[in-house]
Amino acid sequence: MFAHLPLTALRTFESAARLLSFKAAAEDLSVTPTAVSHQIRSLEHWLGVALFERLPRQVRLTEPGQRLFHSLHGALLEVTQSVDTLRPTPSNAQLTVSTTAAFAALWLVPRLGRFYARHPGINLRLDTQCEVVDLQQDASIDVAIRYSQEGYLNLHGLCLFDERFAVYGAPQQVALARQQPPTLISVHWRNSRLYADGWQAWCAQAGENWFEQQPLIRSYDEEQYALQAAIAGQGLVLASDILVSQSVASGLLQPYRPDVQVDGAGYSALCVPGRERHPPVRAFLQWLQQESLLAGHPPLARR
Repeated sequence: MFAHLPLTALRTFESAARLLSFKAAAEDLSVTPTAVSHQIRSLEHWLGVALFERLPRQVRLTEPGQRLFHSLHGALLEVTQSVDTLRPTPSNAQLTVSTTAAFAALWLVPRLGRFYARHPGINLRLDTQCEVVDLQQDASIDVAIRYSQEGYLNLHGLCLFDERFAVYGAPQQVALARQQPPTLISVHWRNSRLYADGWQAWCAQAGENWFEQQPLIRSYDEEQYALQAAIAGQGLVLASDILVSQSVASGLLQPYRPDVQVDGAGYSALCVPGRERHPPVRAFLQWLQQESLLAGHPPLARR
């Protein structure tokens, strides 16, 4: 049934497509770049279609190449996992998760101990680079946790929770804000409209006239820095109820006017369709869903 399949060429193609580089694939497979190129050309000849666009300094998958990669990569993942379970001493599974530095530091990492306790055989690596990862192209990422007001086409998605913004401060700052206009701590997001007018929207909803009095505003590039500034008593911060939850639970921050909240967006865990069946990915997604419920953040109902 499978005798006619060019398995060596398919394995070579998977590596080249995953890394988008013939040279990197050669290093991955411990062969020469010429051997990789030969295997790819023989596979293209056998299929009768081009799998890569050869550009001056890189290669790019064609539409048939993308289709083949998505099915082949998922199949090889399942075979690898099946073979691994048959070994007398199974090797630790690898799982790479892409998310923002703020979500990793303020929500995910403090809870990861429970994941490791439940799944000691899974090695989890966090990727917190600023650039948005294209999961269809970068197969080194297993799961991406993203924050958006929009849905994601062509990806398997697990909706985690909605987010709302409220004002928080150290206890003494919250008490002081009831007597005089506070210093406002803000976050300057490079690629988001969600925070741009957040303070104005909150003040309008709360009936506070702070902006009429030209308040002092401290701005930071990352949420974790803004929260640390608030914890240090430098002012009040407009923050996500998701990201501030640990600081509130520990008493470092408390809400100011908790009845006033501004809508944010939602967090979703995403992967390439089919990859959710890979055991480490499945275990992580199930754990994420349980943690979101434990934290009092129900799954999104609107998606």
